[in-house]
Order: sequence, then structure tokens, then C-alpha cells
Amino acid sequence: MEPTRITAPLDAETASRLRAGDAVLISGTLLTARDAAHKRLTEALASGEPLPVDLRDQIVYYVGPAPARPGAIIGSAGPTTSGRMDPYTPALLAAGLRGMIGKGHRSPDVREAIVRYGAVYFAAVGGAGALLARRITAAEVVAYPDLGPEAIHRLTVVDFPAIVVNDAHGGDLYADAAGRYRE
Repeated sequence: MEPTRITAPLDAETASRLRAGDAVLISGTLLTARDAAHKRLTEALASGEPLPVDLRDQIVYYVGPAPARPGAIIGSAGPTTSGRMDPYTPALLAAGLRGMIGKGHRSPDVREAIVRYGAVYFAAVGGAGALLARRITAAEVVAYPDLGPEAIHRLTVVDFPAIVVNDAHGGDLYADAAGRYRE
């Protein structure tokens, strides 16, 4: 089966068509954010401050890219463990975030929020950061530069490969796969 090509930012209609287990190739713009940036974003939301980036319909890639070698756009850019962002994710989904890319399971609260807000959680292959970096054609820091590699970056990607793990309808690839294995 051919991967589904999608464009980021990700609109609600496209997110709604995706199902757990779908392979996708993402082109367009992604934001990056890890633990420290997530904490700052949710603190800003809680205190009513404006966010430094508009999260509406954005996909956030959980990555802290390595420094770029001379002449390169970005260094290795592999996904980090998504569970570390779980305490912050429901608030960011409520603020309009449409998708996330990382690795590993999500908490029940996050899976519920994904359904509530019509979002999608994608997995990227861990350990393939150098290969994934080849799909990034531009990178710029757009918020929290003091966080170094954990600053929020805007990435331009072409055919960035991922798999839908949790969809807007409650589908869960990891739970489905475990069930099939038990059978």
C-alpha cells in the first residue's frame, strides 16, 4: 500500500481521514518542541500570555536536532520519547495543535484529547535521525532560542515518513498490534 501524502499544517478534514496504521509522507512545515518548550508553552497558556508561535493546525515534531555540520541544514533529527510531553499535550491540543510526531506510547489522557480535538499522533523511526534529517530542507529557530537544541524550530520537510499511531477516532496502532499478537 502506498503511503498517503499529506501537507502540513494539517487541517481537520485531512486529520479526520487518517487511520491508525496509515503510512504517511508529510511535506510542508513542522514545528519542533521538546520538554522545556512544552513547559513554557503551557505556562504561557495558563497565565493568559500569547504564545510565541501559532499552534492552530500545526504538527509538532518531538526532536532536539543535533547541530548542523558545515554546509548542512540540520544535524541528526530523530524523534524523542513522546511520553515526556504527555503532561502538557492536552492543553496544547486545546490550543489548536493538530498533530504530533514522536516515538512510543501516549497516556490515556493524551489519547482522549487526540479524539476530543480531532488530532493525530504519528510515530517516526527512532534511531534513524540522520536519514530523517535528509527530509528537512530548511530549519530556523522561531521561539525560545535560549533552549539551544530544544528551542522551537520551524522545519520545512519533503516526504517526511511517519505512521499514524493514534487517530482522531480513537484508533490505536500499538493496542491493535498487541491484540493481533495475542491472537
